[in-house]
Formats: sequence, structure tokens, C-alpha cells
Amino acid sequence: MGAGTWESYHAITTLLYRYAELMDAADFDGVAKLFEHATLTNEGVEGAVKGSQAIGNLYRRTNRVHDDGTLRTRHVTTNVLTDIDERLGTADVRSTFVVFQQTPNLPLQPIVSGRYRDHFVRRGNVWRFDQRHIAVDHVGNVSEHLTFDLAQFRTDHPG
Repeated sequence: MGAGTWESYHAITTLLYRYAELMDAADFDGVAKLFEHATLTNEGVEGAVKGSQAIGNLYRRTNRVHDDGTLRTRHVTTNVLTDIDERLGTADVRSTFVVFQQTPNLPLQPIVSGRYRDHFVRRGNVWRFDQRHIAVDHVGNVSEHLTFDLAQFRTDHPG
């Protein structure tokens, strides 16, 4: 594997950043379409979620949409490391994320951070998500963001 072409790198990172944009907008139909051919897994959670309908339902069920129709978040993806195989049309990407949130009840603050491990495939000339694995490293106050206790899935398991 290698660095790949600029066009491939650009297409792949655009998908990463598009996910963040869709999440902040609470566009779960858009997220479902983005992961239409992908499998999602989470560190510390058994099983996988696959397919548009299941992935869209997962995000609808687990995220709090506020009165303005958004999550009142800013998902930031950074430290993107790509390993692209142009011949095979595959790419493995590691990145980190931080989610910031501000609501009427919560001052602006980071609420969660972790790592994405993504696998992409190219079909024709189009790159798409094939697999995403999410590992949560740090959890702050996610009470205004999620409908469940995310702290139980932290990878550092503080005592």
C-alpha cells in the first residue's frame, strides 16, 4: 500500500468530513446513505450494524435532536492517516475525532473524543465507506447529545 493519488485522498477525506457535517445537522438520512454499503462496529459493543435502514435507525435512536433541528454539536475529524492501494481500490484510514457541544443547558465544551478506523473501497471511480470502527477514548457530559450512557464504552476504563 502507499500514499495513493491526490484524487483518491481528496475523495476519501471528503467522505470523512461529510460524515461530520451530516451529524452536526442531524441529517440521519444522509448518514445512512453515506454508510449504505458499510458495516459499523464500536469498541466494547458486540455485533455490527449494516445497511442504510439499520444505520439510519441507530443514529436516530441514539442522538438527541434539539429544537433547532440539529444536534448542537461540532464533530471535528483530524490526524487523518491514509494508506491507499490504487491497484486494489482499497484504503485504510485512521483518524481521531472530538465532538464539541453547546446547548441552552450546557456551555461550549468537548463532550467526547476517540478514534475512527475506516476501510474504503472504490467501485468504478467512486470511493465509499466499507467499514467503520469507532473507539471512544474520553467521555464528558453527553447528556444533551446521546440517549444512552456512553461512558461504559470508553477504551481507557478509568477506575
